Amino acid sequence: MNGITAIILTYNEALHLERCVASLRPVCERICIIDSFSTDNTVEIAKSLNVEVFQNAWENNYAAQLNWGIEQVNAQTEWTLRIDADEYLSDDLIAEMHQQISSLAMDVTGIELTRKVNFKGKWIRFGGFYPIHLLRIWRSGKGVCESRLMDEHMILSEGEIVRFKGHLVDDNLNSIHWWVNKHNNYARREAADILNQAYQFAEETDLSEVGVGKQAAFKRQAKNSIYNKLPLGLRALVYFLFRFIIQLGFLDHPKVWVFHVMQGFWYRLLVDINVAEAKTYSQGDMARMRVLVRDVWKIKI
Repeated sequence: MNGITAIILTYNEALHLERCVASLRPVCERICIIDSFSTDNTVEIAKSLNVEVFQNAWENNYAAQLNWGIEQVNAQTEWTLRIDADEYLSDDLIAEMHQQISSLAMDVTGIELTRKVNFKGKWIRFGGFYPIHLLRIWRSGKGVCESRLMDEHMILSEGEIVRFKGHLVDDNLNSIHWWVNKHNNYARREAADILNQAYQFAEETDLSEVGVGKQAAFKRQAKNSIYNKLPLGLRALVYFLFRFIIQLGFLDHPKVWVFHVMQGFWYRLLVDINVAEAKTYSQGDMARMRVLVRDVWKIKI
């Protein structure tokens, strides 16, 4: 199989890192972590696993951190793979990679993986969460993460994209307290991303004009043209009801109902509260808005 370099972004991932690395061993020639100066023993675990370690200060911007990592790693293998520490490759995906990557045509420069998300040990099968197709493998030198504060995607400079059916499993083992804190931070980043559309702090990527998966482009289009045009607050409720009823989220395990309520309603409402608060604070003044996002929210723009 053609060589693959894996890139893993980490911050306090001692709970997940070994599982992730173990799943990469059968298919990756090189494994690199881009660590944001973890305060647990993530780096020690990485070194014990004989993976390469790079460190860079976190600026509350996933795309900037990933692109820094891509540049520093400077992969010489034919392919590069992006994976989060709380994810791992399933056996069926590993087998599919062994069987198919080496036979792909040269005009294929990207591979979408099918993500399967678990919450508290239960598969999130409904509510629009499966299947999720993500561009996670690309020919080295052909892929970059779009510069965006939230909902960032890998984009290709050229070539075609194929899709593998095997699962990339997302199974975070942290507590609900950790999850809430993480989404509190996400909410501000997504609020800043929404404000960017209105105030144009930075240029956005038009996914219809670059090499990216069709599902990602469709979701971005639906969010910009429908969801973001609905009233603040109301759209969170509408989205939750659409996801839980129309997209059959209620058929998931009752443990997953917590996820649908928290991620589909509470989180979306929190984003809108942050947007409303920012607009009140700035009173429409772009300079004041930038100060809030940059200095108070600590988001680099």
